[in-house]
Amino acid sequence: MQIGMVGLGRMGANMVRRLIRGGQDCVVFDVNPAAVAGLAAEGAVGSDSLAALVAALTPPRAVWLMLPAAITGRVARDIAALLAPGDIIIDGGNSHYHGAMDLAAELAARGLHIVDVGTSGGVWGLERGYCLMIGGPQEAVQRLDPVFRALAPGAADDAAADAALGTAPLGYLHCGATGAGHFVKMVHNGIEYGVMAAYAEGFNLLKAANAGARPRAADAETTPLATPHYYPFDIDVAAVSEVWRHSSVISSWLLDLAAASLKANPTLSGFAGRVSDSGEGRWTINAAIDTGVPVPVLAAALFSRFASRGEDDFANKLLSAMRQAFGGHMEKPHTG
Repeated sequence: MQIGMVGLGRMGANMVRRLIRGGQDCVVFDVNPAAVAGLAAEGAVGSDSLAALVAALTPPRAVWLMLPAAITGRVARDIAALLAPGDIIIDGGNSHYHGAMDLAAELAARGLHIVDVGTSGGVWGLERGYCLMIGGPQEAVQRLDPVFRALAPGAADDAAADAALGTAPLGYLHCGATGAGHFVKMVHNGIEYGVMAAYAEGFNLLKAANAGARPRAADAETTPLATPHYYPFDIDVAAVSEVWRHSSVISSWLLDLAAASLKANPTLSGFAGRVSDSGEGRWTINAAIDTGVPVPVLAAALFSRFASRGEDDFANKLLSAMRQAFGGHMEKPHTG
């Protein structure tokens, strides 16, 4: 199948490469001409503008946008102005599902289809394949099936055939009407925050298992250990992360990545611990509030990321000030 790809960043470029490997014809555009030239050398058809990309596609056309959420809507509307009834715009970035729904309603009268694809796989997707969560009209989604099949990982060797699960065992799923794909991906990323936080907190506790043996400054702001002899362990957290990868209940790809990071850099030197969030965790919490669904673990994971960036500094200063005011407690120096 022929498809246009707009946005050739880390994920977009690798998706084009995987599509080419899967026998799909790709026409590409990016504001960076070097990115276009690089993929043209690998078998894609390069274009120097959105108009040129659309002109190179044979109707009915399909254009996949792999762009930052902040500009996806604008570029989608620019593309829409160049398309004809029956053409498809696919949003594969981390956009809010509201945007896909609003765009579909806006362009419905023009006969354009909007398909939203929550795309998971990151920089490893080229080799591992991409997990695709798809929203959109059945006709458009079905037409794009060769593209989804080429991008997805495919069934594992031991995957049992289950007709009731449809394409899910292959790594892609039509989740519902336009917006459903991004909604499912939004919740996926909210869960991702929680799982990552659980691993991080657990390994932090393992690292502290030698608290009874560590020397402490007399004026250090630490909680005295009532039973220091119960915490003498100098645990190799990198080795633990590795053993947990093998048939443990908490084994996962995220654990694989954590183990690789700890093996390469056991002290995690070079990381400041400021954890960013790209929006999906916030959207997940907002949806939970709207629907009245309790998600305390996911909310705590998001707020932990805020704290990692110093967003709780003023609150902590006020806590210290109140403690001094009511009890005369003076702050003790941070000892690292």
